[in-house]
Amino acid sequence: MGVDSAMQDLVENDYLLLTPGPLSTSPTVRAAMDRDWCTWDDDYNVGVVTPIREQLVQLATATEPEAYSCVLVQGSGTFAVEAMIGSVIPPEGKLLVLANGAYGDRLAQIAACLRIEHVVHDCGELVRPDLVKLAAELADDDAITHVVLVHNETTTGMMNPLGAIAAIVKAHGKILLVDSMSAFGGVPLDIAELRIDYIVSSANKCIQGVPGFGFVIGRVEHLEKTKGWARSLSLDLYDQWQGMEKGRGKWRFTSPTHVVRAFYQALKELAEEGGVAARYARYCENQRRLVAGMEGLGFECVLSSEYHSPIITGFRDPQHADYAFQAFYDRLKAQGFVIYPGKVTGIDSFRIGTIGHVFPEDIDRLIVAVESSMYWV
Repeated sequence: MGVDSAMQDLVENDYLLLTPGPLSTSPTVRAAMDRDWCTWDDDYNVGVVTPIREQLVQLATATEPEAYSCVLVQGSGTFAVEAMIGSVIPPEGKLLVLANGAYGDRLAQIAACLRIEHVVHDCGELVRPDLVKLAAELADDDAITHVVLVHNETTTGMMNPLGAIAAIVKAHGKILLVDSMSAFGGVPLDIAELRIDYIVSSANKCIQGVPGFGFVIGRVEHLEKTKGWARSLSLDLYDQWQGMEKGRGKWRFTSPTHVVRAFYQALKELAEEGGVAARYARYCENQRRLVAGMEGLGFECVLSSEYHSPIITGFRDPQHADYAFQAFYDRLKAQGFVIYPGKVTGIDSFRIGTIGHVFPEDIDRLIVAVESSMYWV
């Protein structure tokens, strides 16, 4: 697939979603939803759900896939994150939350809601977690049993140093939970090599499916210990896992069948593109062209370049009295592009995503559209 298919997609959908998800999907992914499926039938559970679970584990680790299992969870990505946090920490456990943005803050909010004892390491939105401070916190507090972080913090586009954090956490013998919502499937990694215990993402992110379910990939040895720990019925990760294992893909409660079938198609298209490495290369080129083009027009990135990810990039609002984000947004939308408002505390900004069924040529067209939309110049 390339620019021709992306252009056809634009004609059919009026605009490209330059957001961190939901994102623009291919026509063939959407077409996969154009039939009904029975949640009890083997054509669905064995033929669609089971291969999805197996393929997601293979995407997560090539070195030790037998050590992990995948659990699909109905709802948005946050549902899957809450299922993970609420199910794999025992009643006496304590969680350390690494937070440098809105989604790290949400991890802490989930822990508070579930009445899980926790401490927050908040280093601010514009820098990465302090690794020296993290090591000291783990050394000083033996009660901490689990650590959770956001892999790619889309508040700013920050790519957190997962490898370095994982090494520190595992050196202190803690269970490591990773919210890789916006990076999994688009950024190469091997969770077994990093000794990650749980990682979570969603159907409508880098694998380029549509919204409706998330998934948790967990270490089987630890999952087996978690029976009875869940703080929710519907978000009980252990019970959901056991239901899918014993039922050969059967969900405990109503499955989002159309979304699941679209995701199956999206996984096929990921493989056809060349896998995660090829998708990562495309996303990186998208982001490179975006930053070069925007900076050429006078826009300033929110983050320093060493913190950038290929997922989404924040730009400071122009310092001009006539500038208004909504007017700028509307002009871009009229030309076929939807961008994202900013979320950084105290900084007027907006964000542009570079993932999804979006190609470098689309970014080139975006830059032309941005230039023509700069009414305040």
